[in-house]
Formats: sequence, structure tokens, C-alpha cells
Amino acid sequence: MKSLGRRAGMAGALIASSALVLAGCSTSEEPASTTSDSGSAEAAPAGPVTVKVAIDAGLEPEARDAFDERVDQFEADRPDVTIEAQEYTWTGTTFAAELAGGTLPDVFTVPYTDGRGLIEREQIADIHELVNELPYADQFNPNVAQAGQDADGNMWAIPIAAYGQGLHYNRTLFEEAGLDPDSPPTSWDEVREYADTIAEATGEAGYAQMTSSNTGGWILTTLAYAMGGRTESADTTMPTLDDPAVKEALEYLQDLRWEDDSMGANFLYDWGTINQDFAAGRIGMYVSGGGNYGNLVTQNAMVPDDYGLTVLPLEGEDPGVLGGGTLAVVNPKADEATQAASVAWIDFYYMAKLADEEQAKANAEVAASLDQPVGAPELPVFDRELYDQSREWIADYINVPVEQMAPYTDAIFDQQLVGEPKTATQEVYAMLDSVVQSVLTDEAADIDALLADAQTQAEGIYASAE
Repeated sequence: MKSLGRRAGMAGALIASSALVLAGCSTSEEPASTTSDSGSAEAAPAGPVTVKVAIDAGLEPEARDAFDERVDQFEADRPDVTIEAQEYTWTGTTFAAELAGGTLPDVFTVPYTDGRGLIEREQIADIHELVNELPYADQFNPNVAQAGQDADGNMWAIPIAAYGQGLHYNRTLFEEAGLDPDSPPTSWDEVREYADTIAEATGEAGYAQMTSSNTGGWILTTLAYAMGGRTESADTTMPTLDDPAVKEALEYLQDLRWEDDSMGANFLYDWGTINQDFAAGRIGMYVSGGGNYGNLVTQNAMVPDDYGLTVLPLEGEDPGVLGGGTLAVVNPKADEATQAASVAWIDFYYMAKLADEEQAKANAEVAASLDQPVGAPELPVFDRELYDQSREWIADYINVPVEQMAPYTDAIFDQQLVGEPKTATQEVYAMLDSVVQSVLTDEAADIDALLADAQTQAEGIYASAE
């Protein structure tokens, strides 16, 4: 059955966190299940079902071909299900409107930080009974699984990817600046030194920072963690934006911007635009999720030889790497049959390549045949043993420059991973965007005053979230 998504086109949709409450939708009757050839349990829809599923916006033709081939495989085994693709990219400012307006697909993705709130407000479907039928339901990494579970441990949202932040760098700009791309910086002082050298030698931004669509708060929190601080109390009841490491991170950015002039001229980057400029060779270094290589190549046409990845420098008394990831969820407006087919799609498209040897090899073979990246680094959704096993399964198809990512993959599992703040995460991130922007656009910005005001605002946000 040919996908309707390829005949009808794709509609755009964006996401972020929300405080709006929509009526939840849960099943009162458990659908029957079948087992696929790969061994994954799949709920059997009753009669023809069309499932609208999220697809990254702006895919290169080869990446879209890879997606379409996966759709063909899925539909061949499930003739009662039609998959319709809908363009969708997570953005931190418009999710509430999209969710309230009912324009999101049946299957879409959200960041870990949104999971608990969406579950508590019943803004996604309760699919935990369907998830419990999956053969790997009890094999999730517990630190990862909790992001998609309710207070009773029932999984409403399925973790499909996890990450630890990394320092991405352009090897070509390193070489043009006389730096060794095989020896990336290992301290924040070296990051600053390298950024200054790149800016002086190439005229490009030596280091760039995200500041908008909630990413300013995200990366500021990342830097604060790496410098030994935290932005939330251990019991998650209070923000701690007055932590000395938050101030240290802002002062660090202030120095790069105003003393060194090594950050270029764009101070309104979000995740998408910083990826574009980095892939185009206009940025020497930036901080983002360690698994970002696929997006850079498939959506931004980055030249693989240009790419380098290393771990963040960890300094201070209790440093850590901010970790997070992506959850696949089902629209609460989906009926019972659509929910069942949606979980089957999540199992097939996102999970089988991680948990099943046959599917892992098949997915890698298709991707490699279409010159899509196979084998980029990521943190395991399951345990380290299964991750290593999955790498062995796809070894013959790995086509990414793994040696250029070795500074990251050799060290990331030895770094302390720290989860993102759990209370009103995206709201606080959004509020911090303006703090970072102020520091980078106003040479006279008073960091102490900015943080004092931010702490007061964050306390109000936390109080409202109770």
C-alpha cells in the first residue's frame, strides 16, 4: 500500500512545552497483539487505519527516500495500516498552540523535559498497556525510562534516543587556524584560546552559542553543569540560578564576546540555525547534543570530513554532562485502533533498530545504500551491553567518520551524566534566553542583576507549576 503522505504532501508542525490542559484519551479495552518476524510485539488494529507520523522537516532527498522505504516495509507487513508523513520539528515556542489546535500528527516526538508534564496533564495518550507487550519493555535504562513514565512507573512515552552534550567542532577551520583537529580542547580555557585563534585566522566565529527558542537556557544550563553547578535544587522544588557556576558561565561567554570578539555576529541562534551555519563552515565550535551528526548531514548537507566531536570539559567541584533525549508519543485524540497502530510504528521505526539484530541490520543496510549516516554516536536507550551489541550488528554498514568522533565516544561513558532540571524546564529555559542574549548584545550587561531577576522569575514559575 502506497503511503498517502507521499501523495498528499506534508504539513508543517512545531513543538515545545505547554501548560494548557487537553482532555486525555486512554483505552478501556486492550487490543489484540501479534508478533512480527523480528520478534517485536505489535498491537493489531481492527480494520483499515491511517496513522499520521512525524518526519523531520527539510530532509535531503536521500533521507526522504530512506524514510519512504521504511514505510513501504512497514505497510507490506501490515496491509490494514497506511502511514501518512507529516513534517514536524521540535521548536520551543509553539507547541502549546499546535497541541491545543489539534494539528500534531498521531505519532510525534518531544524532549525528555516535556514528558512528565504532558503525562500529568494527560496531553498524550496513555499507551502503557501497549508498551508492556513489547519484548524489551523491561530492558530500558531506568535513568532514561523515567522521562516517559507516570508517577506509578507506567510508560506513556517511549524513549527513542538519548544524548549527552558534546563540543562539536569544524576540523577544516581548525586546520586553517593552525590547530590540530585530532587534539580538540580539553579545558574551557583551551576552548576560549582555540575560539580566539580560529576567529583571528579565518574570520569565522570561533565559538557560537544558541540563545533563542529555549535553547539559550538549555546551553547555559549545560555550561553551568560542566563548570560544577546546578540550576535546580536536589529535590527539584526550587531553581538555583544564583549558583556561582551559572554566573561563571555567563562571564565566560561575556569574555569570549567582548574581550576576544571570537563569537561572530549572530547572537540569536536556535538549534536549527546554528546547525545550518556550523554545517556551512561559519562556526568553529558549539555545544549541542552529542548525537547531532545525522541532522547536520541529512538536513544541512555538512561535509563529513569537516566534522569533529569531543566531550565537554568538566571543571569545578561536582561537574556533569547534561543529558537528555527524545520521547515518541501518541496524540491523545487518536482512537484505540490508531493508538495500537501508532505503537506498532514506534516499535518498528524507532525501536527495532536498537533492540533486534535483524531489524538493526536491515535498517542500517537501507540507510547505507542511500548514503545516510550509520553509526553516529549516541547514548543507549537500553543498557551499555545492548548498545555495544547493536554496534556489532551494524558494523559492516557503519559509514560515518568514527575516528573523528573518538574524542567523544572514548570518554562520554566515563563522564557523570546529569539530567535536565525537572520542574518547568522549558519555561525556565525560555526565560533564560533573554539573559544570554543580553550578555552577548550589551557590553555593559550586569550579570548579577540579570541573574537576580531571573531567580525571582524562576521562583514564580516553580510556584505556578506546583
